Amino acid sequence: MTNTAVEVHPSAYVEDGAELASGVKVGPFCHVGADVKLHENVELMSHVSVIGHTTLGAGTKVFPNAVLGSDAQNTAYKGEETTLVVGKNVVVREGVTMNRGTGNARGTTIVGDNCMFLAYSHVAHDSILGEHVTFANNVMIGGHCTIGDRVIVGGGAGIHQFCTVGHHAFIGGVSAVVNDVIPYGMVVGSRAFLAGLNLVGMKRGGMARDEINAVRGAYKKLFAENTGTLRENAAELMAEYSNSEAVKDMLGFILADSKRKFITPITGRKAREHEGI
Repeated sequence: MTNTAVEVHPSAYVEDGAELASGVKVGPFCHVGADVKLHENVELMSHVSVIGHTTLGAGTKVFPNAVLGSDAQNTAYKGEETTLVVGKNVVVREGVTMNRGTGNARGTTIVGDNCMFLAYSHVAHDSILGEHVTFANNVMIGGHCTIGDRVIVGGGAGIHQFCTVGHHAFIGGVSAVVNDVIPYGMVVGSRAFLAGLNLVGMKRGGMARDEINAVRGAYKKLFAENTGTLRENAAELMAEYSNSEAVKDMLGFILADSKRKFITPITGRKAREHEGI
């Protein structure tokens, strides 16, 4: 354990072998395991447990009662040395849990830089999260999920294991996501459906207006009624939108080799029932 410019409260327990970089603060009643690495200016406020082979990036702040790096909640996990890697400047609020990977899968759980996890959200084993991801309160994701950059997940939403959520997507609160979500998509519902595009997120992310308009046009054609399958439509649109990197990105997501289905819009009577959403 390195002690230079490190603040550890007398009631905290830091096991021998833990690596604490300069500027780290470990508050009252925290537990830091022997295989943990805390980079510069990490702050554990109080009653925080960071255990297992877990790394927290510089500037990350963890609020009370969070537990990071515990064993995977999976019957396949048999005690292998797996990891949790959390990026820089991540905010982890009260009661958040993040599990390490499993030995028979990715072996690691990864959280990108500049993410925010509100109270009691959960990141399951073997999941990979991009940068600037936001989980609102009580969000739950299953194991093996992949969450793209700048995804926002509303409070109480659940994402099924092995799902992929494309970058800049928005998941409405209390949604149940059981299939993959296209980049820029906005999904809502107790069995989530695609309700349009995350235009607000696209604008906030600095996407050019002509690219936003191209994505909107491609989206309408992609899910037009009485046309081909989703992948057939995506393949045809690739040529039409060859000058739009954003559209090609969205279409490439659909055309990628995946065994999972995609969340799609609802039509007809069900669509009219949801017009108020």
